[in-house]
Amino acid sequence: MRRAVCPGSYDPATNGHLDIIERASVLFDEVVVAVGVNKSKKGLFEVSERLDMLREITAKLGNVRVDSWEGLLVDYCRENDIAAIAKGLRSVSDFDYELQMAQMNRELTGVETLLMANNPAYGFVSSSLVKEVSALGGDIEHLVPPVVYERLSEKFPKLER
Repeated sequence: MRRAVCPGSYDPATNGHLDIIERASVLFDEVVVAVGVNKSKKGLFEVSERLDMLREITAKLGNVRVDSWEGLLVDYCRENDIAAIAKGLRSVSDFDYELQMAQMNRELTGVETLLMANNPAYGFVSSSLVKEVSALGGDIEHLVPPVVYERLSEKFPKLER
């Protein structure tokens, strides 16, 4: 079985994340969408909330499951028989960082990394920008899945509806 992981903080998940997950699901027999747990970082959404939203967002994809991990991603890959990491690239700066990470991960455990060019429609979208614009009441509805928009509306009451 060809298994890949799409790792991230997903705080919150965006349509750009969903695009990469959907495309990876066509290439692999199983895709694990894994939320990284960093106890020293406080996110907008609790890890359990992110997992719930991701499960709802990916429910239509029969070969995708949602999980979380702590520690090194390559250790998670080894423990779960995952041979590849699938990640999206928005910019050259993303590539510089992800290339180094891919080379380190391969050196540590032999896990390969698939770097996928983003859909240009989402090239500017990041979780950080979505949170910032949401907090200021801007229109981000077209940038995130509906369940994420609803949850953001609960966190930021002045978000446009």
